[in-house]
Amino acid sequence: MRRRILIALVAAAGLVTAGCSGGNDRSTQDDGGASSSDTVEVYSWWTSPSEELGLDALQEVFAQEYPEIQFVNGGVAGGGGSTKQLLQARLEAGEPPDSFQVHAGREAQDYIDAGHVTDISDLYNEFGLDGVFPPGLLDMLTQDRHLYTIPSNVHRANVLWASVPALEDAGIDPGAIAYPTVDAFIADLEKIADQAEVTPLAVGGTWTQVHLLETILIAELGADGYDGLFDGTTDWSGPQVGAALEEFQTLIGLTNEDREEYDWEFPTQMVVDGDAAFTIMGDWVPALLESNSLVEGVDYVWAPSPGTDGIYDFLADSFSMTVGAPNPAGAKAWLAVIASADGQAAFNQVKGSIPARTDVDLSQFSSYQQAAAQSFASDAIVGSIQHGAAATIAQGEAVNRAVYAFVTSGADDLAKFQADLTAAFAE
Repeated sequence: MRRRILIALVAAAGLVTAGCSGGNDRSTQDDGGASSSDTVEVYSWWTSPSEELGLDALQEVFAQEYPEIQFVNGGVAGGGGSTKQLLQARLEAGEPPDSFQVHAGREAQDYIDAGHVTDISDLYNEFGLDGVFPPGLLDMLTQDRHLYTIPSNVHRANVLWASVPALEDAGIDPGAIAYPTVDAFIADLEKIADQAEVTPLAVGGTWTQVHLLETILIAELGADGYDGLFDGTTDWSGPQVGAALEEFQTLIGLTNEDREEYDWEFPTQMVVDGDAAFTIMGDWVPALLESNSLVEGVDYVWAPSPGTDGIYDFLADSFSMTVGAPNPAGAKAWLAVIASADGQAAFNQVKGSIPARTDVDLSQFSSYQQAAAQSFASDAIVGSIQHGAAATIAQGEAVNRAVYAFVTSGADDLAKFQADLTAAFAE
């Protein structure tokens, strides 16, 4: 079983000079204000209503375990990209939160190199995590023999979600969406386009399109070939990548024309409302489905994204302890909750992901989550490009630029598209 994964920060690190609430000296507030010893500021990009459910669940556990510490949510609305840029601005201005969210693994490397995160290897020993995190996950988290973040979960990116009513209206069997190939998937999408008044495949803006593209690359190249894109053993300019890009081109032609206007929630809501047959998105989707009172097997169905059965496209949300944290004891308390079985159970039950810990009772989790846990334990593991798992900052930005240019210019210049992607990984 392969557990090699290359993880890197995809989000832009550009400076944003807008003012941020709070500062790095909460201990100097006026009398009556909260001091650094009784507040902890945690910065995350969980700002959408469905994602906030998970953060709320963690806050409830934190309040029970540490009632003397006030939790301060330092995240801002606007999505992961802008939130990460604002975080970078605060870190570079010397105004850090106590803890901040980062994708598990090498996404932390730039923060490590810049001296923004603390080595918390000792907390792994103190919290007993060596015995409850899978060895492969620990390998992914370890950088230069040190540990800098604690994951709250494990997400799967390569998931196909579908509306049962939309499929039935188009004459597609909802029980037969485990497509062995992308071509088989395209055949059904074209059937839907010809016969139904719904969008065959819903997507949002550029990052959701990169998400879609990586699943197509995985399907076309397989786990080893996909990993080879990042260690130089697979040629970005080769024919297999070219075939994947042709499939991506076809798929974009079967999506909603207003895609550039939205984040991931809107295309998922199209599936919820039966206005789209399919979307390909990670398993943060179930929280939105359940918030709309949808029932698996009745209102929606899911399967691994086309052509990727037996492969797990990995990412995980994790948290750091910031160098210069105003309240390091509060940050440690937050990490203790993140690491705990109670915290991981409460969070993941509503988030849709699975616990990083192997000792959490999954009997109360959804059938999807139980299946995802089985897949993570047995499938080949690859890393997500879009979600901090297979590209450097510069490479991730270049991939996003290449996809944006290709899609918004009419998705007709495949040669330039492949050349742009090849250039993104030329080094």
